[in-house]
Amino acid sequence: MADIIARLREDGIQKRVIQEGRGELPDFKDGTKATFHYRTLRSDEEGAVLDDSRLRGKPMELIMGKKFKLPVWETIVCTMREGEIAQFRCDVKVENPGTYQQDPWAMTDEEKVKAVPVIHQEGNRLYREGHVKEAAAKYYDAIACLKNLQMKEQPGSPDWIQLDQQITPLLLNYCQCKLVAEEYYEVLDHCSSILNKYDDNVKAYFKRGKAHAAVWNAQEAQADFAKVLELDPALAPIVSRELRALEARIRQKDEEDKARFRGIFSH
Repeated sequence: MADIIARLREDGIQKRVIQEGRGELPDFKDGTKATFHYRTLRSDEEGAVLDDSRLRGKPMELIMGKKFKLPVWETIVCTMREGEIAQFRCDVKVENPGTYQQDPWAMTDEEKVKAVPVIHQEGNRLYREGHVKEAAAKYYDAIACLKNLQMKEQPGSPDWIQLDQQITPLLLNYCQCKLVAEEYYEVLDHCSSILNKYDDNVKAYFKRGKAHAAVWNAQEAQADFAKVLELDPALAPIVSRELRALEARIRQKDEEDKARFRGIFSH
């Protein structure tokens, strides 16, 4: 219990048990459903009730692993035993409209349109500063905004295509982050999805070629790099460098394999 309380405090949450629960603490695997009543109060002297599930006549049903829009619910419920009654006090930071960046799900369509270039630039800045994981999250948020808008358009319509063309450079930036993070199969998937629609995208071929090379798909990597040269001959020096690096890795791997086989047969 001390460990649980310490973790809650790290998240700015204080817990007070009012009635002990029964049995052991459940493991709350993803997909577990927890059903409970709750009451939300202000933490000032008045303690005004903001929400009460009993007044609405229906308990909260929470599916673990979904996070919903308030992940704090999962954080606190995972500390409770069946039948337990507890009070939680959470630190709340109040920010005025326009002074913070909303999550994409909370934005209006107009806010999404305005937010995308801002989030894109934040991602670029974070990447330049070496914060690759954080940059990837920004690109992902910008893509989410555009995908949400795109879902409201007819596939193939001018507006749908325009949004898709805005998504593509963001997705390529996201793939660059994943290349750095050595998450190569995600790069393969996303670049292939781009090339299925835009078969002249040089950057997608190049990033996919690097990902293929990293996972030892030598023929596929060579084919992608050849396509890069076909579309943009000016990239020949960069492509040559990547091909030399691939060939050197293949030679090294062959030598290691031969040495391993020699070791096997010498016993």
